[in-house]
Amino acid sequence: MWAVGFWRAAAWAAPRGRRAHSALAQLSGILEAELEGIRGSGLWKDERVIASPQGSHIHVDGIPGGILNFCANNYLGLSSHPEVIQAGVQTLKDFGSGLSSTRFICGTQTIHKNLEAKLARFHKREAAILFPSCFDANAGFFEALLTPEDAVLSDELNHASIIDGIRLCKAHKYRYRHLDMADLEVKLQEAQKHRLRLVATDGVFSMDGDIAPLQDICRLASQYGALVFVDECHATGFLGPTGRGTDELLGVMDQVTVINSTLGKALGGAAGGYTTGPEALVSLLRQRARPYMFSNSLPPAVVGCASKALDLLMDDNSTLIQSIAAKTHRFRSKMQAAGFTIAGADHPICPVMLGDARLASCMADDMLKRGIFVIGFSYPVVPKGKARIRVQISTVHTEEDIDRCVDAFVEVGRLHGVVP
Repeated sequence: MWAVGFWRAAAWAAPRGRRAHSALAQLSGILEAELEGIRGSGLWKDERVIASPQGSHIHVDGIPGGILNFCANNYLGLSSHPEVIQAGVQTLKDFGSGLSSTRFICGTQTIHKNLEAKLARFHKREAAILFPSCFDANAGFFEALLTPEDAVLSDELNHASIIDGIRLCKAHKYRYRHLDMADLEVKLQEAQKHRLRLVATDGVFSMDGDIAPLQDICRLASQYGALVFVDECHATGFLGPTGRGTDELLGVMDQVTVINSTLGKALGGAAGGYTTGPEALVSLLRQRARPYMFSNSLPPAVVGCASKALDLLMDDNSTLIQSIAAKTHRFRSKMQAAGFTIAGADHPICPVMLGDARLASCMADDMLKRGIFVIGFSYPVVPKGKARIRVQISTVHTEEDIDRCVDAFVEVGRLHGVVP
């Protein structure tokens, strides 16, 4: 009887095994076709491997000699600042490597609360809340606040994290044309029937380097009874007279309701994001924001590094801010004089517009051969037909570094027929 039962079980299991193998084979075929399509369209993205700390001068695995890095979000050069590193080491020793917990269970230390208070003071807001990243801050914000009675109005070129966060909420969704205030006003008029109206925009659009017209947005928001949300990831630390961001630059700090930003760019470059705004709103996020409630706390070393980076910025008397502005102007003016089209405003994000995805990728590879690390951006990161190489300026770049980068662009641009 045992033998009969065994063979019956084996006979029953065999088709299941074949079906599972068939499903896996089907998946493999689908994935290979997708990957081949990406390769064939010229949109494949390789990851270059850095074998050194982040900075203006780096080492890239497999490439002899030093490389000039012009594509990091390391705007203030604090990612490898010795005081930031030391603060991280000391915090690691004092508070451990991690909490093994979410914030509301046993994952809140004094350093987390101190950094949140410091961020709120920096932005001149009532309160702040930390998230594992600004992507998580955006993912948690809209769903926690907005209901089916509400409306959110979003710039069509907002960052993917804002778009995904809005998708998660149940509010009515309106999308207005990029930086088009007439279209925003039309959408605000349409949204008057809803309980809350929230205008959501990037302060600086990361792929184009252009700045949201916050004065006009805030004026329209006031006129139509709307709140204003700004993602300041590419502004915090270096835009505005004291680096508070786009709202400080444009004089509307008291009119922007909520700011989401990051610790992973100008403020040390490690990880982490945050929301800052009214205290009641921050309290609601602690109760409802799913990425906050169901993610481990930020590691202590990351908190220590970010806190020290913020101290350095606030004690700097705007020297870093003036430095990056001057170096940005130098790069943009020299590239434009050479015949390149540089998108955006006077921002350290300097997109060299090329149009074709293959061209952007090939030029980036040729730049690396000349010791310059830049990356080509193409669909789906940017719209089709708008491929570019995004150059990013840092305070730690010297004038000689910038001139060397421009010279390499001119040489490679002529090689590919982009400039005369």
